[in-house]
Amino acid sequence: MQIVIASGKGGTGKTTISSNLGYVLSQSKKITIADCDVEEPNMGIFFTCIPQIREIHVIVPHVDENACLYCGACGEFCRFGALTVLKDRVLFFPQLCHSCGGCFRVCPHEALEENPALVGCIETCNLTDSLTLVTGRLREGDVRTTAVIHAVRDQIKDDSLVLLDAPPGTACPFIETVDDTSLCVLVTEPTPFGLHDLSVAVDVLDVLHIPVAVIINRSDGNDDIIEEYCLKRNLPILMKVPLDMALLRIQNNGSLISQVDPVWFDRFSILGDQILAYAGGLQ
Repeated sequence: MQIVIASGKGGTGKTTISSNLGYVLSQSKKITIADCDVEEPNMGIFFTCIPQIREIHVIVPHVDENACLYCGACGEFCRFGALTVLKDRVLFFPQLCHSCGGCFRVCPHEALEENPALVGCIETCNLTDSLTLVTGRLREGDVRTTAVIHAVRDQIKDDSLVLLDAPPGTACPFIETVDDTSLCVLVTEPTPFGLHDLSVAVDVLDVLHIPVAVIINRSDGNDDIIEEYCLKRNLPILMKVPLDMALLRIQNNGSLISQVDPVWFDRFSILGDQILAYAGGLQ
């Protein structure tokens, strides 16, 4: 079972939810937390260790100038503009390449060679017998986030229970993270901006046929704007986390509120049971 914790934008508190939920679930179940926010992974703030590191490479084309006749077949095929064929040379833009392999297939002169390119790494921490943290980290200066997320998901595909901490937004990295998962829990906040981003994420998940549940973070007791939307869309609200300076101080110090406060351990335990029951009933 793979469950995603996501949000329509950064800063709503999804990592707060996923880190505490993962820790509490690990007290009774074997679980893997996967940090898929590969551009800026931060789950390691709450779970420190010395990780095992595996590099991630993708295959990109290298032009054999001795074999290339500049026919333009590769450039015509590539819809991402990674290859541009001129009269006497081929321009390759590696950041645009999606490593689909199509250019190798269409080249009639076998003038393209497979060349591995480093895009990032996977850091694996076996924190306890029941808790594993897998972190995807994009190479600095690279933009091929989906390749790193795909590698993370491939590594954990056989794990029985996985909690995926998604990247913010609803673009390609988000879709790569949520695709073919059991449930997506969207963390939002009771503001017009929060509602807008929540609604965009829900619309995307509808297209992907991924079930949705909601958590309201920074709740100030005036949550009508989110509650009315969830009622209209028939979305369950599983938890409300209050706007509480004491909780913020715990998190800002790099600690988990579920470790520090037994009340919040119990609340996240109930949340975990709700999520597993809801996701299990949908399968």
